[in-house]
Amino acid sequence: MSTSSTHHIPDTLVSPLAKRLKSWESLLLVVAVAIFIANCFASPYFLNAWNLSDATFNFTEKAMIAFAMALLIIAGDIDLSVASIIALASTAMGAAVQAGVGTPGLVAIGLATGLAAGAFNGVLVTRLALPSIVVTIGTMSLFRGIAYIVLGDQAYRGYPESFAFFGQGYVFWVISFEFVLFAVLAVIYGVLLHKTNFGRSVYAIGNNPTGALFSGIRVQRVRFVLFLLTGLMSGVAAICLTSRLGSTRPSIGFGWELEVVTMVVLGGVSILGGSGSIPGVVIAAFVMGMVTFGLGLLNVPGIVMSIVIGALLIGVIALPRLWSKLRWGA
Repeated sequence: MSTSSTHHIPDTLVSPLAKRLKSWESLLLVVAVAIFIANCFASPYFLNAWNLSDATFNFTEKAMIAFAMALLIIAGDIDLSVASIIALASTAMGAAVQAGVGTPGLVAIGLATGLAAGAFNGVLVTRLALPSIVVTIGTMSLFRGIAYIVLGDQAYRGYPESFAFFGQGYVFWVISFEFVLFAVLAVIYGVLLHKTNFGRSVYAIGNNPTGALFSGIRVQRVRFVLFLLTGLMSGVAAICLTSRLGSTRPSIGFGWELEVVTMVVLGGVSILGGSGSIPGVVIAAFVMGMVTFGLGLLNVPGIVMSIVIGALLIGVIALPRLWSKLRWGA
């Protein structure tokens, strides 16, 4: 009797810790530390406080979208139009500037455009029962196409000085407004996904939509809200990016959908839905930010960075499959 109890108590105490240490997030944290150390050795400029602050701009805007995208993918959907929503929202803000609209109006227009685009995607997916991947590939071309029709090869400039704060302002010393916003949104989405009934509904829909429907979850409403959130976050990213660049071109944010999805999947969110966490996405954002910033300090061309990100996405999706095959094979 005494021996069984001595075996049982440590097991109950150790298992949560062991689970934590074996989790994807823990592995990702080790990778993040390794990349940080490698960057320290690779470039003497990496540890400069202002350089590290600049490095955060490599991922904060994309991560804001990734938080909403994580919930959407966990629920079994995807939105590939996020970068084109940025272009559409930025074009709308640029047109408003030409009409003399001030900073509060520009922020409202950026957010409203993002919400409208998200609602458009959401209606097509939830009301017409179309596959989200097909719908958002279509709207990816549609939204970006509108930006090109409006702007052509021109650019909108002349944004108010106060508008520059969102993408260039600092809250305290080297800590940018964007980084503070990223941290606040990480907490909000972490609480939303992991501590609320809405979050539990997202997991339930991703694991079994029919079962979720029969258990009383309003599946289509939750999915619609998730598309709204993804559109809204694309609007927020558009405000920050346009503010940081100080101009609008139709090619703004081009290719970001790939990086956002890579960030989410690298963060441990299953591309098939049903599992994932916000802390994982936060660590993945830092990993991708440090990789691109480290390569930038070494003067690696942008096309090589695209290859690295593409390889990372394929690797992260393939690794769990290979691992399970090796385990079962053994």
